[in-house]
Amino acid sequence: MHKSLLLTSLFISTMAVAQQKMTPELLWQLGRVSGEAITADGKTVIYGVSRYNIAENKSDRDLFAIPLAGGAATQITKEPGGEGEVSAISGQKIAYVYKGQRWEMNADGSGATQITNVEGGLQNMRISPDGRHILFSKEVKLKKVSGSDFYPDLPKSNVQIYDNLNYRHWDTWEDGNFQHIFFASYDNGQVGLPVDIMEGELHDSPQMPFGGAEDVIWAPDGKSIIYVTKKKFGKDYAVSTNTGIYEYNLESRTTKNLSEGLAGYNVAPAFSTDGKYLAWLGMAKDGFEADKNDIIVLNRSTGTRSNLTKDWDGTVASVSWSKDNKQLFFLAVVKGTEQLHEITLQKDVAATNARHIRQITEGDFDINGIVGQSGNTLVVSRTDMNHAAELYTLQLPKGTMQPLTTVNKATYDQTSMCKVEKRWIKTTDNKEMLAWVIFPPDFDPAKKYPTLLYCQGGPQSALSQFYSYRWNFQLMASQGYIVVAPNRRGMPGHGVEWNAAISKDWGGQPIRDYLSAIDAVSQEPYVDKSRLGAVGASYGGYSVYMLAGTHNNRFKSFIAHDGLFDLKSWYGTTEELWFANWDIGAYWDAANAKVYKEFNPSEYANKWNTPILIIQGGTDFRVGIEQGLQAFQLAQLKGIKSKLLYFPEENHWVLKAQNALVWQREFFQWLKETL
Repeated sequence: MHKSLLLTSLFISTMAVAQQKMTPELLWQLGRVSGEAITADGKTVIYGVSRYNIAENKSDRDLFAIPLAGGAATQITKEPGGEGEVSAISGQKIAYVYKGQRWEMNADGSGATQITNVEGGLQNMRISPDGRHILFSKEVKLKKVSGSDFYPDLPKSNVQIYDNLNYRHWDTWEDGNFQHIFFASYDNGQVGLPVDIMEGELHDSPQMPFGGAEDVIWAPDGKSIIYVTKKKFGKDYAVSTNTGIYEYNLESRTTKNLSEGLAGYNVAPAFSTDGKYLAWLGMAKDGFEADKNDIIVLNRSTGTRSNLTKDWDGTVASVSWSKDNKQLFFLAVVKGTEQLHEITLQKDVAATNARHIRQITEGDFDINGIVGQSGNTLVVSRTDMNHAAELYTLQLPKGTMQPLTTVNKATYDQTSMCKVEKRWIKTTDNKEMLAWVIFPPDFDPAKKYPTLLYCQGGPQSALSQFYSYRWNFQLMASQGYIVVAPNRRGMPGHGVEWNAAISKDWGGQPIRDYLSAIDAVSQEPYVDKSRLGAVGASYGGYSVYMLAGTHNNRFKSFIAHDGLFDLKSWYGTTEELWFANWDIGAYWDAANAKVYKEFNPSEYANKWNTPILIIQGGTDFRVGIEQGLQAFQLAQLKGIKSKLLYFPEENHWVLKAQNALVWQREFFQWLKETL
């Protein structure tokens, strides 16, 4: 072949490869990267990569090592299942957990040795800094629940008996077991007789349903255990967020509440390296799960507690100490992105305030995790709407970043990216609202495109530069849709007042914000106003149901996933009543009559006239199955084109790989049929 023809052929081939668009199948082939640790000598970063086997409907997670200075990554574990909970021991040696047992190896993958051999394995294990003790969690049976618990002569009975809340949580029925923290002596893998530090308590630590090893840590001197729990039971548990930070002394076998008097969530304890200070995240209001999250610091010698961010108009997502204990690094959402900040501690820590906060990073991306620090280098996790998480090195103090891992680079190099645009839109009450607009990869402004309004859940969760494996904006746009994703009222990143404004106003200004966003973007000539859709989950599903009765024929199609259709029946079945009480209120309280009348989607059933896909998880106790079934039954009886997608084994999310692919295929098939 002539050289010029060969070059032309290669160019065309390259262009063809570059035009590959994101698909559900391609999305599920991506490696899911999460940082683990930096070795003690500061030279190597350990991270995990999870990959899904669609045919087997399960995932495997392996560990990798990469030089902090950059270079080739080395896979250091290859066993089926997943390795995690990595910690640095000394030099280049690390410890990790596999199948409930502690293992140790060199960071190059050599010398892997199983250290513990405890029957049944251990959960959330941590070795004390002096190496003399081990802590872990396990379930303890403390309450009778099943028929056979009460009547041993009826072992084949299948019944659960309750006389109190909380009888179920998230996706699991209460069975009388509680997760407790234990400690035992430890000698090079030999575990002594365990001691339950919460003996007899009807409480869980780690917290249910999502708490893990981050909920329990050793004090640096190894003499005490710090743990997180909500020391409430039954109805008191169901209506409260008063989660505390507790310290258990191994010698005296006594427990002290370090967060005494702080009424809301207190979580994520972290010691300074010298052990002089303990930091955690705390909220002021009991019952308000989305309250402003502040950094609380306890002086261990004086017992003085200081709120370092009380006068800062933002909410903190996570916090960690600098190696020299002079700063605290934290993540927080700012105007639709999650960024790294630092707060410099003053000599008198109590004098530290918002004036000492500095935002380190800035850009259209999310910094969603801090892995560790070596010298002036931080290792962080970063995403944007076109890229799944990868690890980056970040140089202090400037905040300049370089990619460290490139797990998905080969895939993205062959995948067309979507243009993401940040817009500011005027709301009906004359506020400025940020909205992300995501365009198809081959966007042509001379053409018209069907457009989706994305309604975020939460309701007080950030709509930032996250990368979801289900509600994925790159995937949606790559199927030929423009996506409009507004930062409506109730989202963090725009001040405390904006975040709190949604409570007891679910169907008010937030819905008007959504309409302002879609109306503003619809003025563009490339938006086909006759082909608008609205999609969302949880509060986003509620928003879709509200819009279905109030949209005045703006939309041609709807998709609602685990949405709240009838607030009265939802309040009567949801399990975390602190959330329902704060944001909606009890339906029998006359003070909430407006909420249940004006902001209740079922009240607008007579106005439904638009095709709708309804998705419901069978084990979703946050938004019970009756919500999706009621909405589907309404649509069917009114003769509206509708479909019910029911996942018997899924909770508020869709976690199984094949189920997720069905979800995505049905999602886009519905839009193809109706939009």
